[in-house]
Amino acid sequence: MLCPKNTPVELISRNFCLTILTLVAPLLIAGCNKGGPTAVQPSAPLVGIYEVKSQKISVFTELSGRTSPYLIAEVRPQINGIVQKRLFTEGGDVNAGQVLYQIDSALYKAAFDSAQANLQSIQLKSERYKELIKINAVSKQEYDDIDASYKQAQAAFQTTQINLGYTQIVSPISGRVGISSVTPGALVLANQPNALTTVQQLDPIYVDVIQSSAELMRIKRALDSGVLKRAGKDSVKMKLILDDNIPYTFEGKFQFSDVTVDPGTGSVTLRAVFPNPKHDLLPGMFVRAVLEEGVNEKGLVVPQQGVTHDARGNATALVLSKESKVELRVLELGEAIGDKWVVKSGLSVGDQLIVDGLQKIKPGGPAQAAPKDPVADDSKSTGAPISKSSDKAPK
Repeated sequence: MLCPKNTPVELISRNFCLTILTLVAPLLIAGCNKGGPTAVQPSAPLVGIYEVKSQKISVFTELSGRTSPYLIAEVRPQINGIVQKRLFTEGGDVNAGQVLYQIDSALYKAAFDSAQANLQSIQLKSERYKELIKINAVSKQEYDDIDASYKQAQAAFQTTQINLGYTQIVSPISGRVGISSVTPGALVLANQPNALTTVQQLDPIYVDVIQSSAELMRIKRALDSGVLKRAGKDSVKMKLILDDNIPYTFEGKFQFSDVTVDPGTGSVTLRAVFPNPKHDLLPGMFVRAVLEEGVNEKGLVVPQQGVTHDARGNATALVLSKESKVELRVLELGEAIGDKWVVKSGLSVGDQLIVDGLQKIKPGGPAQAAPKDPVADDSKSTGAPISKSSDKAPK
């Protein structure tokens, strides 16, 4: 109905019509849009993924150890006497048989000369009796007595000869000689408890490391079950990392493991032999030995950027499921190889590990894989191990 113009009633009606239109218009618009989307949904965040694959990897264990000489000899005197000379330079290299000390030989030379003269006299007498016994000029008893005296004189002569030789104290082995505990003029005694000096052979050199018996059993079971294969048929190889984190130039060979478990620590000693031509390794040095346990034909290696640690130190990772949902996985890590982790458990072949965009997602939330831009290439060499193998991830 139209309201008359320019009347009070007209103004009232016009306001009434505007009010009705204001209330009805939204309903009309909603009716026209019925069946269409009510709002634009935000898209799932893009993340970079790494597809977990199996590959052949060498399994290493890093153990602490110390070096020890290949041969060691403590030099002691065999006779009593006064040291006349020291014939070596402390800290220098000596050869087997080289004279190290000279002991005053005057008394021993006099005893030697006396024994030699007595031997010559009895020898001549024994030779005469030998001829006389043939013609029965002497009795058989007399000949036996002189023959026994001759043999005693020979033994006495040999004793004095040996003692005279002991006045020169020689090095029993080739190697590096240490500090001398005596100086010229000192009195030394036969078989004294204190060594005059020590000679150590440094090339090659031993490296003794400690490994728990439980870890040895784990490796043995893995080899027996086929999870690990032996790295070589000859011997297990070992590498060294020095105290300043610099790898040692030469590679060593595992020699043996102790046959007894230490009851206090539950560990056994492993010994390896390393070349040491430049004497860079000295006895007693602390080193880290990297022992190659075997080869895992189906090992899992993932980029370190895809692994984090929770407040308890547990290794964790986020995986993109087939339903485009983010899943949280707890991992058990092995050693670090270059910029990657060896994963013992928690991931499977084919899992989509999220390595980029972690700050935009959370477990249980949506995500979608970004266009492929490989973060790592499994075909590349995994490199050498740089951290300790452990059943637990580093905290």
